[in-house]
Amino acid sequence: MTDLPLDLAPPAAAARASAARRPDASPTPETTPAALQDRKTLRRRRIFAAALNLAGLAAVLWGAAQVFGHGGWSVTDAIIVACVAVGAPWTIMGVVNAGLGLWLLHGAKDGMAAAAPHLAAGDAAAPIRERVAVLMFLRNEPPDRALARLAQVRAGLDATGEGRAFDLFVLSDTDEAEIAEAEAAAMARWGARLRGPDGRPAVYRRREVNRGFKAGNVRDWLRRWGKDYDLFLPLDSDSLMGGETILRLARIAQAHPRIGILQSLVVGAPAGGGFARVFQFGMRAGMRSFTIGAAWWHGDCGPYWGHNALVRTRPFRLGCGLPQLPGKAPLGGPILSHDQIEAALMRRAGYEVRVVPAESESYEDNPPTLMDFTRRDLRWCQGNMQYWGLLGLRGLKPMSRFQVFAAIAMYFGAPAWMLMTAAAAAKIVIGETGDVNLAFGLAMFVIMFAMSLVPKVAGWIDVALTPGGVARYGGALRFAGGAAVETVFSILMAPMVALRVTIFLVGLAFGRTMHWSGQNRDAWSVTWGDAWRGLWPQTLFGLGLTALIGATVPGALPWAAPVLAGLSLSVPFAVLTASRGFDRGLRALGLCDIPEDRAPTAPIAGLAAAAEAARPAEARAA
Repeated sequence: MTDLPLDLAPPAAAARASAARRPDASPTPETTPAALQDRKTLRRRRIFAAALNLAGLAAVLWGAAQVFGHGGWSVTDAIIVACVAVGAPWTIMGVVNAGLGLWLLHGAKDGMAAAAPHLAAGDAAAPIRERVAVLMFLRNEPPDRALARLAQVRAGLDATGEGRAFDLFVLSDTDEAEIAEAEAAAMARWGARLRGPDGRPAVYRRREVNRGFKAGNVRDWLRRWGKDYDLFLPLDSDSLMGGETILRLARIAQAHPRIGILQSLVVGAPAGGGFARVFQFGMRAGMRSFTIGAAWWHGDCGPYWGHNALVRTRPFRLGCGLPQLPGKAPLGGPILSHDQIEAALMRRAGYEVRVVPAESESYEDNPPTLMDFTRRDLRWCQGNMQYWGLLGLRGLKPMSRFQVFAAIAMYFGAPAWMLMTAAAAAKIVIGETGDVNLAFGLAMFVIMFAMSLVPKVAGWIDVALTPGGVARYGGALRFAGGAAVETVFSILMAPMVALRVTIFLVGLAFGRTMHWSGQNRDAWSVTWGDAWRGLWPQTLFGLGLTALIGATVPGALPWAAPVLAGLSLSVPFAVLTASRGFDRGLRALGLCDIPEDRAPTAPIAGLAAAAEAARPAEARAA
């Protein structure tokens, strides 16, 4: 994927590119490219974070060795401890990041400034001098739903008085003829509301050949229009952002021309179904402490999630082209999970990648059912497994290379825990349980289980310590009730997802692949038949384990109950959490509300009003 050289750009674009190359304050070899932090300080932070992670892993492995090496080592003992070594690092990293984040938010002086020194530039009331393109990407999804969100973005930008700096593009990769016709008709209906204050219309373009999926869609835009814009803001079809939030990102990027990607903290919008409602409640509470903790030591090598982020056009165009992986799918061909690699390439090009670890009006929708969640997760899993062929990319910063590896390793935890479960079952069958230090083992089980909950607990503590934080969720009783519901929800769902990822990873080795298509964004029910077809392996594995443990070591059933229940009840779990009754029950009790459920922000309220106005009159009356 080649790009136009800079000398082919028109004079105006070349002048802007030259301005973008001007350094920030006074960068030196001792500072990061935007002169925001001292490299030695970041190095010390990274060494400290690595030491915490390694110490935690060493302690867990020592404990596992005490449990399973108590009476000598067997094959199953070695397998279990090896699985702990593979699966525990991601859990430990979550503990470290959440703990650091909680300290920065409520213990350290100026913790936010220490983790995100670039945020101060967003507070200045500086006019926007640079041109910004807002790109919304579509692929076989309901167009009116997406364009309603883009219209809210347009209205929010215009309300700031800076709307003339922003142009809108709708970039479609739709390859279903009926949906393509609906897109064109929807653009005609929404055209007036998408038009800028200077009369410039939104540009609609549909690719006939979807080469490179979303990343290829971006590259096509860069070749056609990128030279005319200093920055671009990619939005998925479910993205929604407030005008002031976008304006703050633009001011930060304008003040620091050496920030190449500025990622906002994306949170879930109010959900229309029970599954998404519970899921986003847990994510919302835990994301802030986790993200600020990671930002503290990731520094200039921050995350990019592919949407709701401001990207500097020229370095992205020239330095972030994705390679075509050799071979065929599933691990060859176009890269599915493009964002982490693009972040690594942006940092390699000499530009910082930063995150804004603070809540703002930056939203997305979460999958409405367990089936949709796992489908999305498997697509990400396949994309991350493609990173194996990219670990050797030349010139990557050590931190970026670590992040690429961590993106791969995060999916190793699922098969590690599943293999460990199978090895433990085998240990029971062959009668090796007498060689296990059961008392120490129970203590280790409690510790590991508690560690998995630390990021959520840190998020709940953050909400409780933030003035007015609990009130935003409906008060202490409702917040505590929501936390209890979400904890049970997560405990049950974890083994279901882990086994499905494990099966999928095995399938990758035999050429199984995911197809990139439109995603279901709206609530809908899951039938018993669909749930059984998707989750029968979990059900049979869970029931088999339950029978085995009940027949051989019934005293272990209470300790194994979370895993056994999650697997055995996967089908009713999927059906129940997608049902309207479950959603109505949560709403009636006020459980798992997020702040926007109780006090909608301007973009959320505007979107709800537009949806209500679009409903048939008889439906509104009912």
